[in-house]
Amino acid sequence: MYIGRVEGTVVSTIKDPAFVGIKLLLVRLIENDKPTKLVVAGDATRQAGINDLVTCIGSKEAALIFREVHPPCDVTITGFIDEYNLREKN
Repeated sequence: MYIGRVEGTVVSTIKDPAFVGIKLLLVRLIENDKPTKLVVAGDATRQAGINDLVTCIGSKEAALIFREVHPPCDVTITGFIDEYNLREKN
């Protein structure tokens, strides 16, 4: 599972038919409270927008969360995070 922040949207004029009806978003992954790489993620919640803090899944499970059709995606947004805290190292 990954944590990330939505930074933008993806518009595609030609795409795999399995992506019809699935919103594609740019997500900046966050590791140890530091922004890392930027990925394109399918939005399984159909509600995510720019600046939302989200949870994502990757690998084969990213495609399996869409029940009717399994699009060829590596990362999928699965939920929202209201807030989170990091433990301070002593």
